[in-house]
Amino acid sequence: MADDNSTEIGSIVWTDLTTDNAEQTREFYEAVVGWTSSPVSMGDYDDFNMAAPESDRAIAGICHARGSNAGLPAQWLMYIIVEDLDGSAARCAEMGGKVIVEPKGMGAHGRYCVIEDPSGAVAALFEPAS
Repeated sequence: MADDNSTEIGSIVWTDLTTDNAEQTREFYEAVVGWTSSPVSMGDYDDFNMAAPESDRAIAGICHARGSNAGLPAQWLMYIIVEDLDGSAARCAEMGGKVIVEPKGMGAHGRYCVIEDPSGAVAALFEPAS
């Protein structure tokens, strides 16, 4: 996740695409939109940060459907900043949504969870590290 994005509550701070073949998907977006990539080590495999070609600023991630991403649908997943991750996850369930990935750490960046709203749309909620 990039460190140079806004931290305004409610803003979309990042997008990831989880797929069965991250290498092939990475190559597709490099060819179609001109993004460049850099590997992000996940231990025994790499996911990828994708960067805008003119600024080289990381703007999205392309991830394998492995580890903590196993079971996520192959769709662009936006990360929305919230003030209280645990409270937002609880309210999601109270409002008829589902918590697909329970709140967990994201290294030095902060914490996140993945939710499904009552219409079936999926998004990640993100609480930045303070």
